[in-house]
Amino acid sequence: MKTEGRPTSPMAANSNDVTTVSGNKALEQATKLIFETGTPNRTGVDLPEPKGRASRLGGHERHGEIGLPGLSEPETMRHYVRLSQKNYAIDLGVYPLGSCTMKHNPRLNEKVARLPGFADVHPLQPTSTVQGALELMYELSDWLMTLCNMPAVALTPKAGAHGELCGMMAIRARLDADGASHKRRVLVPESAHGTNPATAVQCGFSVDEIPANDKGRVDMEALREKLSGLGADSDIAGIMLTNPNTCGLFENDIIEIAELIHAAGGYFYCDGANFNALVGRVRPGDLGVDAMHINLHKTFSTPHGGGGPGSGPTVLSDALKDHAPVPYVVKTDDGFDLVEDANEASFGRMCAFHGQMGMYSRALTYMMSHGADGLKQATEDAVLNANYVLASLSDVMTPAFEGSCMHEALFDDRFLQDTGVETLDFAKAMIDEGYHPMTMYFPLVVHGAMLIEPTESESKQELDRFIRSMRHLVERAKSGDVESFKQAPIYAPKRRLDETQAARKPVLRWTPPSEDKQAAE
Repeated sequence: MKTEGRPTSPMAANSNDVTTVSGNKALEQATKLIFETGTPNRTGVDLPEPKGRASRLGGHERHGEIGLPGLSEPETMRHYVRLSQKNYAIDLGVYPLGSCTMKHNPRLNEKVARLPGFADVHPLQPTSTVQGALELMYELSDWLMTLCNMPAVALTPKAGAHGELCGMMAIRARLDADGASHKRRVLVPESAHGTNPATAVQCGFSVDEIPANDKGRVDMEALREKLSGLGADSDIAGIMLTNPNTCGLFENDIIEIAELIHAAGGYFYCDGANFNALVGRVRPGDLGVDAMHINLHKTFSTPHGGGGPGSGPTVLSDALKDHAPVPYVVKTDDGFDLVEDANEASFGRMCAFHGQMGMYSRALTYMMSHGADGLKQATEDAVLNANYVLASLSDVMTPAFEGSCMHEALFDDRFLQDTGVETLDFAKAMIDEGYHPMTMYFPLVVHGAMLIEPTESESKQELDRFIRSMRHLVERAKSGDVESFKQAPIYAPKRRLDETQAARKPVLRWTPPSEDKQAAE
């Protein structure tokens, strides 16, 4: 494949071989570490020492230099803008990370999150001064419970794994309240998210793994065998299952799984990280789910991680709702209030305050601007886009499993066999094509996994460009162009790093050059 004005192989024109006096390369500006750019004796803000005021630090005043670099305001701005130009972003192009749901973040959401009263709310304010924020939380809770058909939700968990912890603590509280403290075995399919078994162990449970079948789903024969002959007094505490699972597949037998677990006296925890494939189409409560966390920062379009704390509200079934953590919002005759004191059934408090208001405001804006029909369409478009990618690449790449997928398409590395190109090489070559690599080597149950989640944000035109690039890379790999793959990325600001040394001997702290070395020079 030849593009007008561009060599067929990136080896023919290595932009990193160009040398300039300034170190810049056109719009690519050279950037040093901020500590190398600034000096401690220079600052953009210079305030005089206060006079006539005694220190109240009780002898703990700082006497030495703080060690921070000093820069003017334009120098500071340029430093961070230059860094941003070296990073990939969802606002730049397709971000195909599987299992991460890197969708477009509507600017309306950002505008609402920055409104006074939401952006500057403080968790210690009296409830009478934050009625609008509490109403927003109440409305968000109602949307989440309606979408899931669950009677309760805890908003406080800060992320997915924290939401898992909430759900499993509620399950443990229910078991203990029922005098079933002997029930400490949790079944975890190998296709579940890796945090699931870690969370179970954190809550004092033992983990019993369930294998997957050749279709990438729970091996029902193995599950039935583990539960065979067990009654409600068994040691089974429950199951932690991801649906759709990490292979991007819907667990077809999920209702039977729920029935088997409930018959053994256990509870069904569903990892809701992939809820983006279900919203408006499937209600987890209808499937027999007892607890499920929801990543607001994935499904409901907050910048991934929110620039800090995420948000993982956890919905709970009738069996677990009384064990929900505090605080939670209630509606009264006088407005809205926060219930801060845990009742006897509640497992208590997960964190000091009420959650992340920026996440709440963005998520509710996303829901209300889409409406019920829009949320359903977003789900359908996400699944359609993933299946379009799967169908468009299946003849040149190797799908990990037969049949259609949900919101993400999973390939393995069999198509690279005998080419000399490794899975990592293929990922690095995607950078030269202007794309962030898809999720590589995950899920672990698939050798050389390549997991692509286009989300509903991408148009057919953008997906077609991505697909053409992927097909071109496959063609080059199979044509024997091994060396260019081993050199990739070539066009990136930084070439391929020694990842082994970076992992084993990371340089995490900048050390200023010694005075002796400077004197010698």
